Amino acid sequence: MTPTLTALLCLGLSVGLRTPVQAGTLPKPTIWAEPGSAIHSGSPVTIWCQGTPGAKEYHLEKERSPRPLKRQEQLEPGDRAKFSITYMTERDAGRYGCLYRSPAGWSEHSDSLELVMVTGSYSKPSLSALPSPIVPSGGNVTLQCGTWERFDIFILTKEGDHRLSWALDSQYASGKTQALFPVGPVTASYWWAFRCYGCQRDRPHVWSYPSEPLELLVSGESGKPSLLTQQGPIVASGQNLTLQCRSDVGYDRFALHKEGKQDLLQSLVLQPQAGLSQAHFPLDTVSSSYGGRYRCYGGYNLSSEWSAPSDPLDILVAGWLTDRPSLSVQPGPSVASGENVTLRCQSQSQRDTFLLSKERAADPPLSLKSEHRAQQYQAEFPMSPVTSAHGGTYRCYSSRSSSPFLLSHPSEPLELLVSGDVPKPSIWADPGPIVTNGSSVTIWCQGSLQASAYVLYKERGSEPWETKKPQESSGKAGFLIGTTTSSHAGQYQCAYYTIGNILSEQSDPLLLVVTGFYGAPSLSAQPGPVVASGEIVSLSCSSLFTSGPFHLFKEGGADPNLHMVAEPRNHAGTWQAIFPVGPVRPTHGGTYRCYGSPSSNPNLWSQPSAPLHIEVTASKPQDYTVENLIRMGMAGLVLVVLGVLLFQARNDTRMTHHAAKM
Repeated sequence: MTPTLTALLCLGLSVGLRTPVQAGTLPKPTIWAEPGSAIHSGSPVTIWCQGTPGAKEYHLEKERSPRPLKRQEQLEPGDRAKFSITYMTERDAGRYGCLYRSPAGWSEHSDSLELVMVTGSYSKPSLSALPSPIVPSGGNVTLQCGTWERFDIFILTKEGDHRLSWALDSQYASGKTQALFPVGPVTASYWWAFRCYGCQRDRPHVWSYPSEPLELLVSGESGKPSLLTQQGPIVASGQNLTLQCRSDVGYDRFALHKEGKQDLLQSLVLQPQAGLSQAHFPLDTVSSSYGGRYRCYGGYNLSSEWSAPSDPLDILVAGWLTDRPSLSVQPGPSVASGENVTLRCQSQSQRDTFLLSKERAADPPLSLKSEHRAQQYQAEFPMSPVTSAHGGTYRCYSSRSSSPFLLSHPSEPLELLVSGDVPKPSIWADPGPIVTNGSSVTIWCQGSLQASAYVLYKERGSEPWETKKPQESSGKAGFLIGTTTSSHAGQYQCAYYTIGNILSEQSDPLLLVVTGFYGAPSLSAQPGPVVASGEIVSLSCSSLFTSGPFHLFKEGGADPNLHMVAEPRNHAGTWQAIFPVGPVRPTHGGTYRCYGSPSSNPNLWSQPSAPLHIEVTASKPQDYTVENLIRMGMAGLVLVVLGVLLFQARNDTRMTHHAAKM
């Protein structure tokens, strides 16, 4: 650096002080200030002077003072003297020096100490690096210190054990004053951290507050980290955004840089876990200024050299442009593996580029230049031939070439279903698909043991309702609904991702019914609840509260529920549905309930009816008496016949004896 020095006011410059005390041949002492040479107004500061053993007295002198400012004969440990200023003012600012007396005489003067007062009456300047704070080893950079306040002089200070500083006259440019400090060549051997101040020529010892610190990053060739975001590269304006820089090298600090910015974000990692270290950079609420290209670097606390940069990560801010493009698919959203598919993104607003994004995809969105056709701007994204990996939910955005990182609102989601070799999962509800309002239910999805994530959809073609990792032991996933409401009623399907991020087919639909929203209907049996095997019984469900379909449900039954449209029963406003059951078999026996539901939402059922038990017998109950009478009649007839035969036999015996006597 070779900046123009102004009035020799910079720290670290040596100027001999005029003093009436004649210097001797003793070594000159060392002078320094604690906590530093730039002291805030009203703060305390201590000036130290250290000489050789045997020193008897120390003098502290200030430039333009006719005699020693202070004397100190009571020495501190280490043969040094302490001179305290309890309340820093502008009068205390200036150039100081010290010397000491020993039995051999007076020492030489120390080098000068420039003590300045930092005040908030000036606005603090900003410090930036041009073109970037990322500098290759051996490269050069320019540090720009500037502010809207009219300073005459800017001072640049370098942090470190040996604090250095440089001063330059200000220049007026674009309505502000500034100074450009050339720095270089930079190497990894030093720590390149700077601040800058501003001051007026007539008050050279009164400085502004310092700028924010600026550290130069000396990039090297060591292993580059990776930069990613859990939210994905497209974020909505107003959303919170966090970038994660990670490496298996085991770095203990990371830096984040946005292309075109003159500063860095840094984060320390105190304890890398198992060789893997990472740092999170929360960027808070996203605005248009967050859009851009980012890279991160890894480094060590005890080294000035940083790693090679990560691969770039483009952050795109959606919702900045007012239009919302439309997204369509040809030939349709459900295709077989191997077919040709084209996704078309269109907008009536003049746009230069369209972007196609797939949910949960690790790759950045596809980008195509727009074409003007049929009074619309559009881009066509071909997918030929499609595989199971192409399945998923897509959205598209538009952008202008003047601001490529600022996007439109997203299109409506489009789900592409690709049937492939991955088997579809099974879906069921526990404790069952019919649940009471306010109770809990778990929807289970079971697919391949290679499943990496399960996705639950509510209503076909909708966005994913929830995504879950599979259980380690069973490979299935459970989606818990802790408290069911009317909004949970409906049809559910699930799918799963397997190796290669391939999405399976969706399961068969599961209809979840929520009960308890209307009064209970009544259930009766005609001709009665006891039915002979082979006959037919009619179960009648009626209600004053619902005019929609009725549903017949058998507890513990494997057969599906029966549903029937309601019909008016009489002029009293009662609605009913008659469910014929039969010819009945013993398996038809059991407990039945029925429910009613409105026509507008057939998945919201009433409270259940009182239970009705149906008993199936081997024969008709009205035939029991007849059969018994027949049996009794037959038995009586047999007895009569036997009696007649016995009577006849007895008469025949008497006649034989009588004939023998004659």
